[in-house]
This record gives sequence, structure tokens and C-alpha cells, in this order.
Amino acid sequence: MSIGDIVALLRGGIFQVLIMAAPLLLSALIVGLVIAILQAATSKQEQTLTFVPKVVVILLILAVFGELKLIPIWVFITNLWRDGL
Repeated sequence: MSIGDIVALLRGGIFQVLIMAAPLLLSALIVGLVIAILQAATSKQEQTLTFVPKVVVILLILAVFGELKLIPIWVFITNLWRDGL
């Protein structure tokens, strides 16, 4: 295995991590931003108000799109095994 193969493998792995994490992180960011705007408008500065909605949204996204997120991981791992790692 050459250095070029290792770099390609790492690049593919990092790309898969970004693809898997981006929807979850973006949804948490949007929910946090909306709640922060509501907190600023109502002068309620409770830190725990942002935590529960973010967790609920992330769990809902995982429940709805979890299977679709597993397909690219499955393809990546299958290609690793097929190519002999």
C-alpha cells in the first residue's frame, strides 16, 4: 500500500464522516439559532432550553433518515474489503 493509497483512503473516510454528520449538525445549528432568537426576543436566558429541542430534532432525523445514512457507509466499507484494504 503506497502513500497515495493511504491518502485516498483517508480522504474517502473524511468525506464519509462529513456526509454523515452534515445533516445532523445543520439541523442542530438551525434549531439552536431559532431558539436563541426566541430567547433574545423573550429575555429568557435559560441554557437548558436549547439542549432538549436539539436532541429531539437529531433523534427524529436519525429515525427518519437513519437507513439512508447507512447506505453510503455500507458501500464505503464494502469497497474497502473488496479492494483488500
